[in-house]
Amino acid sequence: MLDRFVQTATVIDSLAFRNGYTEVNGLNMYYEIYGQGKPIVLIHGGGSTIETNFGKIIPLLAVNRQIIAVELQAHGRTGDRNADLTFEQDADDVAALLNNLNIGNADFLGFSNGGTTALQIAIRHPEIVDHLILASALAKRNGVPDWFWGFMAKSKLDNMPEQLKAGYKKVAAYANGLQIMHDRDAKRMVSFEDIPDKQIESIKALTLIIIGDKDIIIPEHAIELQRQIKSADLAIIPGGHGEYIGEFTTLTPDTKESEFVVPMIEKFLNKKKNE
Repeated sequence: MLDRFVQTATVIDSLAFRNGYTEVNGLNMYYEIYGQGKPIVLIHGGGSTIETNFGKIIPLLAVNRQIIAVELQAHGRTGDRNADLTFEQDADDVAALLNNLNIGNADFLGFSNGGTTALQIAIRHPEIVDHLILASALAKRNGVPDWFWGFMAKSKLDNMPEQLKAGYKKVAAYANGLQIMHDRDAKRMVSFEDIPDKQIESIKALTLIIIGDKDIIIPEHAIELQRQIKSADLAIIPGGHGEYIGEFTTLTPDTKESEFVVPMIEKFLNKKKNE
């Protein structure tokens, strides 16, 4: 399993890209930029890094697009601030990063917790959002099975997938940061509150909602999100949580690039309103 992580990272490392840090709201935030064209911002999920969530699809998307991949507070190469994680703060951090990079408008792809962050960007900073891709995103507590909340309440670092631990340690900003990241992510989920309907219904961006048919996110939740967002499409793809983008914990020796939903994403990103 760890050998496959090395292979995934090597694909990214072989691409030409630039990276750096920028100061956002008192946080030194890490980013990477690949390719050329209209920018799409990739926002990872909890416990993850750029590589572990998007390592398989960055080379595919970067053929036609500029990719701006970020690492959020306490994740990967980005440090921590003395404050709990919130999706609202993550959204503000991403917006500030784009402002620092002189990018006024972009498309967004957020996976899992990153999808919830992308929702908050569309709510709090609608002027910077063109297309919005919500990949396995949670907006309501009833969007996951009841067992999920008990699992999060008892979450321990020992239970974190080894692939994600290895991914973090490969790029870690701080030696003791793994425990901090885990605890902040778990606490945020335990205290998660529903995003109000009016806020969801305020989203005007063209939106694509994606989940797997064996996802943590239940189909009824994705369907309700599609109904609440005026310009939303929905795709339910065979597979588990993030399998459709090659999220690292879902990879198997038989995984093929043709199984990823990049062509569908690219078709959606070329969509214009009223089509």
